[in-house]
Amino acid sequence: MVMSDSKTNTKTETLKFLCSYSGKLLPRFGDGVLRYAGGLTRVLAVDRSISYAELMVKLGEFCGFSVELRCPLPNGDLETLISVKSEEELTNLIAEYDRSCPGSKIRAILFPPKSLKKISPPTSNASSIDFSPTISVLNHYRSGSFSPPIGYRGRRYSPSRPQRTTTL
Repeated sequence: MVMSDSKTNTKTETLKFLCSYSGKLLPRFGDGVLRYAGGLTRVLAVDRSISYAELMVKLGEFCGFSVELRCPLPNGDLETLISVKSEEELTNLIAEYDRSCPGSKIRAILFPPKSLKKISPPTSNASSIDFSPTISVLNHYRSGSFSPPIGYRGRRYSPSRPQRTTTL
């Protein structure tokens, strides 16, 4: 009898996450309901008293890269993923799983973080650089080739419309 009590205590002190990562959310062919395809799915068991910061470190070690944690609600589908970004949100998620389906694994979809790094402007004086297309680019585009040079976003060439000519 004592043995089952200790197993029960261990079970309630451990929290299990069913973690999917390195895959994609895709609609199912027949009905369009979202499913997780590809990647890996593994179970991570942690102490129930784990902090949000500790959990994020463990998840990063688990996957091999930093992650954003998103979870569906218990008995929910993948249409609505709840972003977990704080201690309070983690506590609320655990409480919701305990209330709705005690002892079940928390489904976790792990995404790489969106890059917050912005490209900085060139170190030289940017106002002295001319980013307009050159005459050779314009001539190439007007020559009738089917695709403009990479990065050119000018008017599309149409033989039926008269073209303006540019002179130097």
